[in-house]
Amino acid sequence: MARTSLLARSPFAPSFWRSPVRGTRFTALLGVVLLGGITLLFVTGLLSYAAYNPNLAAVNDKTPDKGILGFYLFDWPTDPPWLYRLTQGVHVTLGVTLIPVLLAKLWSVVPKLFTLPPARSVTHALERLSLLLLVGGALFEFTTGVLNIQLDYVFPGSFYPLHFYGAWVFFAAFLAHAILRTPTALRNLRRMRAPSQEGGEEHGEHGKPGEGATRVARDEPDELAAPEPADPTVSRRGAFGLVGGASLLLFATTAGRSFDGPLRRTALLAPHGGAEPGSGPGGFQINKTAAYAGISGAETDEEAWRLVVTGRTGTVRLTRAALRAMPQHSSALPIACVEGWSTSDQWWRGVRLRDLAALVGHEDAPDVFVESLQRRGAFRHAALRSNQVADPRSLLALDVNGEELTPDHGHPARVIVPGAPGVLNTKWVTRLSFGGVK
Repeated sequence: MARTSLLARSPFAPSFWRSPVRGTRFTALLGVVLLGGITLLFVTGLLSYAAYNPNLAAVNDKTPDKGILGFYLFDWPTDPPWLYRLTQGVHVTLGVTLIPVLLAKLWSVVPKLFTLPPARSVTHALERLSLLLLVGGALFEFTTGVLNIQLDYVFPGSFYPLHFYGAWVFFAAFLAHAILRTPTALRNLRRMRAPSQEGGEEHGEHGKPGEGATRVARDEPDELAAPEPADPTVSRRGAFGLVGGASLLLFATTAGRSFDGPLRRTALLAPHGGAEPGSGPGGFQINKTAAYAGISGAETDEEAWRLVVTGRTGTVRLTRAALRAMPQHSSALPIACVEGWSTSDQWWRGVRLRDLAALVGHEDAPDVFVESLQRRGAFRHAALRSNQVADPRSLLALDVNGEELTPDHGHPARVIVPGAPGVLNTKWVTRLSFGGVK
């Protein structure tokens, strides 16, 4: 008897869940929002992975055991030059904005996680398993994504494989769930708009009996509604307002990371929000400082630094003076990073990569392996495809916005390529090996 009484007061008892807001129609609307939002997140995430050109070289590939999961990869283009800024800005901003919707959806279905018996049939067991993968995958992907954009790498292992493989597990469960539940969700949404055609109890916006609302068909009971609802403290309309307001607040405090000027000041939750870091030509956002990368002034001054360029006809060593003696070109290009932040176009000036390739015997621009003076951290080496090298806007930049590069922006020379993720725009370049990618 005591055991039965204890069970009746536990989360496994339907009467434990008393919120009158829960219901299939409430969950259905949140689900439809997530269906479109998470699909867009998945697509833009795959595009972000493709932008690294992981099939080009081992240094670009952070998931070498991906196998068939890399079936869609393609050569990342250089046009439009703001492509990565757009796709990754959408990915990060949308992901943050959807957090309240995701949490509300999980809250709305949490009673189903405690239903007994755990499995009524093999089909029901598979459905519960997919739900477990769905909930766990969602929490994992959103948590690691938020930690990454906050630059808090407290999870074990590298962000890239964790987020990549986690995304495939989560999206597979999400797709299975969507296939199973979307028809029901759409029916419930239609009922929200259609007047009741039959008798029976109607459910108002509080989830309790009321007027002017539709009812759930008798042959399809509302399995999420509380059997013994408590008195309402907020209507369903009010709950939707709270979720939508929280999403708008997160959007307003995140989206500015993708813009310069006043909007960046509203990006309070973004590490690269707030005021510009300094003033003058070099007063725009960076990820790695020269101090973090271990770059000393002694190795980058005019006397010590040399650029080593290798190719078909051998090796040449160039000083900054020799580079300045070559034809100089300018490009207006943004910087965009995987954390979702970006700058607007900066004016870069230097030597075209394809001209440096020609200097060592490559009339047709090949792939290039770029090495940095940076001694630690990911992407101190990177590879660029031939289409990126051939683009006339791709530079080994010596100046930005009319002034010499600052140490934090890559002095004495850095790569800048249209459309490429920020980490492939290598700073503090010391060696270019054309045709040497492996």
